[in-house]
Amino acid sequence: MNIKLPYLPDRSKKKRESGVTMMMDKGLSLIEAESFVQSSSEFTDLVKFGFGTSLLNSQLKEKVKLYKKAGIAPYFGGTLFELFIVRDMYDEFRKYISDSGLEYVEVSDGSILLDHDEKLEYIHRLSKDFTVLSEVGSKVKDVEIPPDEWVNFMKAELEAGAWKVIAEARESGTIGIYNSDGSANTFLIDDIVEHVSVDKVLWEAPNKAQQVWFIKLLGADVNLGNIAPYEVVSLEALRLGLRGDTLFDFLPQEFQDKKL
Repeated sequence: MNIKLPYLPDRSKKKRESGVTMMMDKGLSLIEAESFVQSSSEFTDLVKFGFGTSLLNSQLKEKVKLYKKAGIAPYFGGTLFELFIVRDMYDEFRKYISDSGLEYVEVSDGSILLDHDEKLEYIHRLSKDFTVLSEVGSKVKDVEIPPDEWVNFMKAELEAGAWKVIAEARESGTIGIYNSDGSANTFLIDDIVEHVSVDKVLWEAPNKAQQVWFIKLLGADVNLGNIAPYEVVSLEALRLGLRGDTLFDFLPQEFQDKKL
C-alpha cells in the first residue's frame, strides 16, 4: 500500500490457504492477461479458464506460463472436466492438463449425471499428481440439493483428496448458494459454515453485493471465486475496508458513531 492506514484487517500473504481470490478468465487475450497480471497479480491466487474456453485459445500455453510466473495458479473450469468425462475421455483429459503445464485441476458434476462415488474416485486419482478443487452444486436451475447433502458431499470430497471445495453459483450468481435474485441462500450457507471448515470452502461470488455479504459474514480472509478480471482490485479494497460497503466493518467501536 502507498500509505499504511491503521485499523486495516490482517490479510494472509501468498501462497495463501485462506483469503484466496479466484479470477475467472473467460477468454482474455494474452495482452489483456499481461495487463491483468501487472495490475492484479498481487491480489490473485487462482485463475480459472472458464468452462471450455481453453480449447479455443491459441495462446493457452503462453497464458499459463504468464500466470504461473506471476505466482498465480491457473486451472481449467470444471465444465471442461465434464466435457471429457461425458465422452469417456478421462485419459485424454489428464493428458491435456499435463500438456498444458497445469498443476491444479477442477472436478465437477454440475451439468452431467455422475455417481458421487465415481466423482470421489476421480478426485482421489487426480490428487496424486495435481492439486484438486472439487465443485459441489448443480448448474441446472431446477435441481435442488438438500443442505445435508451439500455438507456430506463437501466432506467426502475433501476426504477424497480435494484441496478446496467450491460452492457452486455459476458466473451469474443466481443458483446454488444463491437464490434466483442473487441474494444469499442463508439456510444452506449457515449449514455449510457450521459443518465444514470455511478455510476449505471457496465461495463463488461474482457480484459485489455477494462479496460484501461474505466479507461481513466471514471476514477479510474469506475464499472468494468467479471474480471478473477488472473486479479483483476492487474486491481487495472491500476485503481491507477501503470501500464504503465495508469501511466501518474493521474500525474500533469508538469510530462507529461517525457512520452515516
